[in-house]
Amino acid sequence: MSSRHREWDPACKVYIGNLKTNASKNELEDTFSKYGPLRNIWVARNPPGFAFVEFEDSRDAEDAVRGLDGTRCCGSRMIVEMSNGKTRTREKYGREEFRRRSPSYRDRQRSPPPKRYRSYSRSRSRSPVYRRSRSTSRERR
Repeated sequence: MSSRHREWDPACKVYIGNLKTNASKNELEDTFSKYGPLRNIWVARNPPGFAFVEFEDSRDAEDAVRGLDGTRCCGSRMIVEMSNGKTRTREKYGREEFRRRSPSYRDRQRSPPPKRYRSYSRSRSRSPVYRRSRSTSRERR
């Protein structure tokens, strides 16, 4: 079996999401082979949580999507759909489903840092002591 899932036939390629980290290739093979002969199975390990299965016939792949989407396998309720070749986004998952997932490292890196608000009111006048920079006070030593 080939491990390069991007080179698989897109008409026969099925995406499986919401898998637990201990998802087994053998368990996926047992579950999906009931719908027809398989060419390839690839289970993601870093990051875990999804897999791809390639059927020999596109009709078997479509039947598997209809029959297995939302069913339990490998200890969790799977998301099963035809692979579209695109990266998953937040819109892919329902609100409840996405709320259960913690934000990924990449999402945390893209979000702007939280704004920090000053505790004093801008309308107050402040004494010159607060305006003095640290470098000025260091020079006096």
